[in-house]
Amino acid sequence: MDKLQAEDARYLKRKVKRGSVDVHPTEKALVVQYEVEATILGEMGDPMVGERKECQKIIRLKSLNANTDITTLARRVVEECRLIHPSKLPEVEQLLFYLQNRKKPDKQEKHSPRDLTPFEGMELDEEANINCIDDYVELLYEDIPEKVRGATLILHLARNPDNLEELLQNETALGALARVLREDWKQSVDMATTIIYVFFCFSSFSQFHGLVTHYKIGALCMNITEHELKRYDLWQDELQKKKKAYEEDPDNQNVKKEHEKALKKYQGLLSKQEQLLRVALYLLLNLAEDTRTELKMRNKNIVHMLVKTLDREDEELLVLVVSFLKKLSIFLENKNDMAEMHAVEKLARLLACDHENLLNTTLRLLLNLSFDTGLRSQMVQAGLIHKLSLMLADEKQGQLCMCILYHISVDDRFKSMFAYTDCIPQLMKMLFECGESHMEPELIAFCINLAANKRNAQVICEGNGLKMLMKRGLKLKDVLIMKMIRNLSQHDGPTKNLFIDYVGDLAAQMGAEEREEYVIECLGTLANLTIPDLDWELVLKEYNLVPYLKDHLKPGSAEDDLILEVVIMIGTVSMDDSCAATMAKSGIIPALIELLNAQQEDDEFVCQIVYVLYQMVVHQVTRDVIIKDTQAPAYLIDLMHDKNAEIRKVCNNTLDIIAEYDKECERKIQSEKFRWHNSQWLEMVENRAMGDDGEPFMFGDDGEAFMHNGDILERHDLFYTADGIIPADGTISPEFFTDYQNGDIGQAGGFPGSMNPDMFGQSTVTPGQRPATTYGTRPDEQFFYSYAGAASR
Repeated sequence: MDKLQAEDARYLKRKVKRGSVDVHPTEKALVVQYEVEATILGEMGDPMVGERKECQKIIRLKSLNANTDITTLARRVVEECRLIHPSKLPEVEQLLFYLQNRKKPDKQEKHSPRDLTPFEGMELDEEANINCIDDYVELLYEDIPEKVRGATLILHLARNPDNLEELLQNETALGALARVLREDWKQSVDMATTIIYVFFCFSSFSQFHGLVTHYKIGALCMNITEHELKRYDLWQDELQKKKKAYEEDPDNQNVKKEHEKALKKYQGLLSKQEQLLRVALYLLLNLAEDTRTELKMRNKNIVHMLVKTLDREDEELLVLVVSFLKKLSIFLENKNDMAEMHAVEKLARLLACDHENLLNTTLRLLLNLSFDTGLRSQMVQAGLIHKLSLMLADEKQGQLCMCILYHISVDDRFKSMFAYTDCIPQLMKMLFECGESHMEPELIAFCINLAANKRNAQVICEGNGLKMLMKRGLKLKDVLIMKMIRNLSQHDGPTKNLFIDYVGDLAAQMGAEEREEYVIECLGTLANLTIPDLDWELVLKEYNLVPYLKDHLKPGSAEDDLILEVVIMIGTVSMDDSCAATMAKSGIIPALIELLNAQQEDDEFVCQIVYVLYQMVVHQVTRDVIIKDTQAPAYLIDLMHDKNAEIRKVCNNTLDIIAEYDKECERKIQSEKFRWHNSQWLEMVENRAMGDDGEPFMFGDDGEAFMHNGDILERHDLFYTADGIIPADGTISPEFFTDYQNGDIGQAGGFPGSMNPDMFGQSTVTPGQRPATTYGTRPDEQFFYSYAGAASR
């Protein structure tokens, strides 16, 4: 054997070329670069085959501290390391001085998910060599300590990406590692951690995922993780028993010692277990790049395992777990699993941590989950509104917090909760600090949502809030600021009265030269100002708004949104009798009827136009014009039974007023109500009259058809009479006569045309409130009409 080695040495020439020396980026160590050149010589000493390889050696300086003598240490390093030439002694001293004074890296910036930090048990007293891989594999067939040593040596090789290709070719080594892990992982946590780490190094590169899958390391990691989580629960139970016994008898020294011993043992086991979980879960995270593999993990309850792990305290492990959950959360099934496991409640606990990476990852996961309505409810219950509001001023995390809060503010149920935090003052400060520069869309969108709540609106308008908003909105012609102002203007009470000072400024924005979307917001704000003390007649005259409003009522004259706002504006100013008269004289009513014809399929337009007509008939000065000079009553009768409840209610209120002042209209209205109320019976009669079976009761005494060509309502003999007391004129139903004979007349029912609920079951609502529109919502306000078909203005 010795003779053979001597012969090999004669034909192999090895040359080492020294390279540069530098400091290690994270550890207290020097990194020496060198080059190895191996040449195979022929029998005559001629070089035949040559190979060159770049290598590095890490010299760890565990004894280096603030009191270390740098000169002595540098001399010792140069003497003991033959790879460093003595001439580099001054350079080594300088590098050691730098290491001695280098600040320790912040714990929050330890590593990225791909760079798993070394853990306890990885240290070796020798340097691993790729040429000795067979020796390391042999160690895997020995007892547990030797197996751990062999796996650790292979791990040191695998941590260098340059060695992975060569290790990939060594199926014996990888097969032995997989076998040992599969058979002996329960016997040693250190061994399991080390072997999984080797495969983790391969999993960091997508091209090696097939190798990891081939040895079924992913499935094994799932089983190991599940087992370790169960062990953790057992440890917790055992520790709680010892703690309870100690609390019950604190003076018993034996119990105290047992508790302390159990706690110390638990902490040691926990530390090793969390190292194992980190490596296993990192490997699974890498493999989850393939969605098919991720689906297999999901089927094995990976989400439940990860959510359970959120109870741990190790920040590095938590960064990994939250990152994994964030990746999984983009799929509906995984999101539902997180909701079922109450993940939000556990994530809320992490918002108090100082670990920047963990905090950022947690917020990103919460942002993903905040798209779900149910999970937003969990966030509110977990107190996230207050916690996130406190973080809005954070430069690094503020944007994420704002996005999550914006999603929460979408739900009307939660809008009012923002009024009891510091959120709104911070948002207003951020809003005004923008000056004339670009404003973040999330910021203004969040403010627009909050302004839709009455209590929030009061907080926003406190002090100079409304004044500053108006100044910015009018100066910059900012559509989104004006949209926020429009939301503020919809709330009754003290907030709405603040807008009186700005009516002129808003009215001045009505012009052809302004952008249409900007005019819509200004006009919508004006239309919201249903303030009794506001002199709308003066505003119309001073800013010459009547021609503008009339011109924009023509179908196709502008976008539908602007035309709708014009209709709503006319409804607002028509609350004043003098303004209503001005509108009627200007010819706006026929224009409204024409618009009604053009937009009859649009419930929004129909509802608001009918409301304008309602406002007109309230005033004596315009009532006659509506009834006698227009076809409005006929249109209203047609709309009495519209499928939209909003339209029906406004229409019935308007017709009640018309019926009270015009007997002819009253008869038509009652006739239509009767026809609708008895439509099934009338339809049956008409169908039988048109039948061919010739039933005798379908004909009169003279043999003519019962219906003939007359109107069913003209056949007075179809109705009950009250023995001559009240004539059967065809306008009163049988139920009415029954009530009359029972003495109930004037109580629950009433004569046609009264303002009480009529005998046809049409509930009459007290008039006075505009119907809702699809713009914005006011869930916190009680509508006078209880209109529920559309959102509020």
